[in-house]
Amino acid sequence: MTALLGASGVLLAGCASMPDSGDVHAVKASQRGDSQVRVYAVQPRKGATPDEIVTGFLEAMTSDDSNFATARSYLTPETSQKWRPEASTTVLEAAPVPGSPVLGGRDHPGMNYPLFGRQIATVDAQRAYQPVTPADYRRTIHLSQQSGPDGKEWRIDSLPPGLLLGASDFERNYVSVNKYYFASGRSVMVADPVYIRQRQDPVTRQDPVTQAVSALLEGPTNWLKPVVESRFPTGTALKDGTRSLSFDDGNGLKVPLNAKASGVGRTQCTKMAAQILFTLKDLSSARAEQVELQRSDGSQLCVLPAGQAEEYAPDHGSGAYDNQYFVDEKDRLALLAAGTKEVGTPQNVPGPFGDGTLPMSTVAVARDERSAAAVSKDRSRLYVASIASGTELDGPMVASRGRSADNRLSAPSWDGRGDLWVADRDPADPALMRVPRGEETPQDVRIVPGLDGARIEGVKVSADGVRVALLLTKDGRTTLKIGRVERHDPSDDLAVTITELRPAAPQLETVTAVSWAGPSRLVVVGKESGGVQQVRYIQTDGSTSPNAILPGLNQVRAVAASDDESSPLIAYSEEDGIVRLPAGANWQTLVKKGSSPVYPG
Repeated sequence: MTALLGASGVLLAGCASMPDSGDVHAVKASQRGDSQVRVYAVQPRKGATPDEIVTGFLEAMTSDDSNFATARSYLTPETSQKWRPEASTTVLEAAPVPGSPVLGGRDHPGMNYPLFGRQIATVDAQRAYQPVTPADYRRTIHLSQQSGPDGKEWRIDSLPPGLLLGASDFERNYVSVNKYYFASGRSVMVADPVYIRQRQDPVTRQDPVTQAVSALLEGPTNWLKPVVESRFPTGTALKDGTRSLSFDDGNGLKVPLNAKASGVGRTQCTKMAAQILFTLKDLSSARAEQVELQRSDGSQLCVLPAGQAEEYAPDHGSGAYDNQYFVDEKDRLALLAAGTKEVGTPQNVPGPFGDGTLPMSTVAVARDERSAAAVSKDRSRLYVASIASGTELDGPMVASRGRSADNRLSAPSWDGRGDLWVADRDPADPALMRVPRGEETPQDVRIVPGLDGARIEGVKVSADGVRVALLLTKDGRTTLKIGRVERHDPSDDLAVTITELRPAAPQLETVTAVSWAGPSRLVVVGKESGGVQQVRYIQTDGSTSPNAILPGLNQVRAVAASDDESSPLIAYSEEDGIVRLPAGANWQTLVKKGSSPVYPG
């Protein structure tokens, strides 16, 4: 195994081969966490032992040589034809460890090698990451002797499906990218995170930009598919043979499509181009300034500048998003204006939420920043009022009969459609409710399948309105799950349901607080088993990265992030008050006394 460190040009060697010059020391692929490292697989030597075959194959799976040709050289011809490394990837905490071999029986001679590890996730054929509660992994590789030009050679004839990688090798080879589709029936983009190869894909030989566009054209992942739509006609793909899409001098990108897209109209075409522009936003170092879609004969379908695609953003038409709000020491809603560099004096908002008419515990500000929702100090009632002008306080929208504050209403949340969400934590009558447009009769939201005895502690709805983050408590443990928001006939009393809840942070033993922090990212406060409290970023698919853990902060009870990922985090610490985390800095105290910090949403 040979590796090339791209940043410095230093050549490293594994135990399977030796370079002619340079510093040399033994390494294992699982130890390489640097994305700059390139791993080059080495063919099995003549007369390789079974141990060498197993070790060489496991290391060769971490490389990105064409069609995994070197990895396949460790397999029998029949097994090589059946092996589909692109079909799935099993991710372990560390590289798999082969156990002691066991001789096969008379009916199945050869050698069985058990593989041990601790599984944390899988990636399916759609490139979708799916975390699992960390659990012991054990599978078997079987070797047999095959006749070759040099006599009998050991080769693998049975193995686990797909790729098997340790976490560091997975992070070195793959990168998360958001594909974008339209929310069903709306012109609003929804992020659909998948993993693609950081460099050229071994199977398709496509570069990362081309991989991302191809993944977009394949359609949404199964979990998101029921609530989104693609503007690309069914069967649309890149023109045959397209392996590289490059930017011109003006950062424009030409995308040749097959015949399935040749007949689309201009309006549909511009929405197709918008999907590509959003998908490429965070992927390439060269920002795409425009996308030109081409027919299969090379003629132009349409051109869309990047600025025109922004009308489809989930937060389009909303407020500044940099304004920060919190409940002050007198239980009133206060505002810290956007762009404030130094800690200033907060201003109370106009109306009953800012003048002390309603002492409040938690609050949510609508995305247009014209109204807000507040839960009373004893958490028994939810009110909605204007924060743009002084108005009278109307009666409560929702009331709870829970016997104590902890068994009453959760903090509210606004989605991008202007609907208001809140959970009633009353053990005798628990409910998740949605107030359409923040002013109509509250409706119960059904969760399918059910919660299996868990209680909703918190609810946060995404800006696009099709995903919801729920804090669920059961048996003294609070976990985080993401659900899909499905909307039905408006005349139905249960016009909205949440389906297919999936774990978002299985590595955390308990979660204290959560906030959306972009189109497919959450900021979470929680701790691992036996660990201390952390503030960290987690993708909505449950994946994370080594730099996701943020600077430490004690006794955090609430956290908030803007949909604009460049805006600082804000949090409430029982020890430090209202604090914020600017980019590249440490936590700064804004207000010593206060609680319930929020951005609009």
